[in-house]
Amino acid sequence: MNDQDRPSLADIPHDVPTSARAYGWLLGGKDNYEVDRQFIRAQLEHHPAGLDITRQNRLFLYRAVRYLAAEAGIRQFIDMGCGLPTDANVHQVARDFVPDARVVYVDIDPIVLAHGRALLAGDSSTTVIQGDMRDQDTILEDPEVKRLIDFDEPVATLFLSVGHHLPDADDPRRVLNTIMDRAAPGSHLTFSQVACDDPVRSAEMTAQVTGAGIPWQTRTPAEIDALLSDFDPVEPGLRNLVDWRPLDVQPPLAPVPPELERYEGASRLDRGIYEYGGVLRKR
Repeated sequence: MNDQDRPSLADIPHDVPTSARAYGWLLGGKDNYEVDRQFIRAQLEHHPAGLDITRQNRLFLYRAVRYLAAEAGIRQFIDMGCGLPTDANVHQVARDFVPDARVVYVDIDPIVLAHGRALLAGDSSTTVIQGDMRDQDTILEDPEVKRLIDFDEPVATLFLSVGHHLPDADDPRRVLNTIMDRAAPGSHLTFSQVACDDPVRSAEMTAQVTGAGIPWQTRTPAEIDALLSDFDPVEPGLRNLVDWRPLDVQPPLAPVPPELERYEGASRLDRGIYEYGGVLRKR
């Protein structure tokens, strides 16, 4: 990492958690602060399934990108709210099936930018840009997006485990449609977010996470279906991610942080909260 890639300390929030760092810790990552770990501890006390569904979402990423590259013939990907690099990143999975795949990672967190650039140094077919996924117009005008993504060809846009960071006040339908309106026929949208069957419990989670300083809206499956109604779900449709095209052999994940091991398997006991989504085609 050179100096221009290193984030300024003034740009890195230390007093509030960030979703990228907190999510990364659940996946076994090391790039986080005590404020992020405190946030996760508090959330798991209320919603112990959170550890499992975070890791289930990462496995869904593998299956979704595998489908997009191997079956749908997609060769270019934009990963919105990509988070910190970990195992089986989008470009690595895609190139197992499409060696010439091109990938743009987008995240608002300056730490993601620094680590992503360090990981991708020398890779001219993959890049990471700092951007707010709510501002799709600015992202689409970024020089790196224009360099790598040809919107005259099908593109896959991924909003993985970030839908809950797009509350209704941000007009998430606009966010999703802005890029898909520009995309060529044959393009796909991949979407997942935390869902809850109980509207009351859903509202409680929304209040808790928002109160910690992270934009959030838990939705019911019906609300997510409505949000994505402009697109056609790929079989087997929108559902709990563990049921979306499961594989007999899954890619390995980094070990769970030792102090969180007691939450492993909690999703079997708490089925009211889970990660919901799927892959959808542009109409």
